[in-house]
Amino acid sequence: MNKVSDAPLVKEVLDALNEALAKHQNLDVITLTANGEPTLYPELDALVDGIVKIKKETKLLILSNGATIKDPSIQEILSKLDIVKLSLDCVSPKCFKKLDRAHQGIEIIQIIEGMKSFRKRYVGELVIEILVVEGLNDTEEEFKALSAVLHDIKPDRIDVSTIDRPPAYEVKGVSIERLVALSSFLEGLHVNIAYKKNYIPQKRHFSREEILELLKRRPQSFEDIALCFDAQSLENLNRLVEEKRLHVKNIAGVSFYKVL
Repeated sequence: MNKVSDAPLVKEVLDALNEALAKHQNLDVITLTANGEPTLYPELDALVDGIVKIKKETKLLILSNGATIKDPSIQEILSKLDIVKLSLDCVSPKCFKKLDRAHQGIEIIQIIEGMKSFRKRYVGELVIEILVVEGLNDTEEEFKALSAVLHDIKPDRIDVSTIDRPPAYEVKGVSIERLVALSSFLEGLHVNIAYKKNYIPQKRHFSREEILELLKRRPQSFEDIALCFDAQSLENLNRLVEEKRLHVKNIAGVSFYKVL
């Protein structure tokens, strides 16, 4: 929504949602997004309140670029949601300017501080999304800096992905192998890597001790395990779960194995 006049009325959105909820039972998540930044919707507070009243057990999620998260009024509105997903592609001002091309006056340090203050008041599930772009934020240095900031923000989950469809401007994605390598610098964090559907990695063997060491460094998602572990490794993993040396944690719909 580029203009306020283009924005739908709250009643129109709620009527359409009520109709959808009547047709589709047992939905997991209702997602707030827009043709632009959804937190700029002028009636966001009223819309969120309206959805909360009718959604029942369905979770409410918003996808935001994080540009407005420093605003206390936005923080108050987003605190009513079950899941908040914010973008944080890089933390250095130079990278942020090149990659995100934000409007003048939007600074990465303000976004980071806004995320930190929001985390302190928000009791729902906070997810941070990182989009990796070749030649911009695909370096060890940038991911080490991201790791330090993310440990301060304390999100529940981090989604790491790359370009998988035609972008708004001429940039390139990175390989899945590069995503995995970069994610290794996000130690101690729940990282969900967006694998491409046709990606077939080489299966690897892990002993029980190696599995424990791997998961001490970083919890692994079910998809990570299914893609990378060979049959014997999966058996070793299951035995560790049975022995209660590992447990499963679900974060915003993604399940992870982690060390107790």
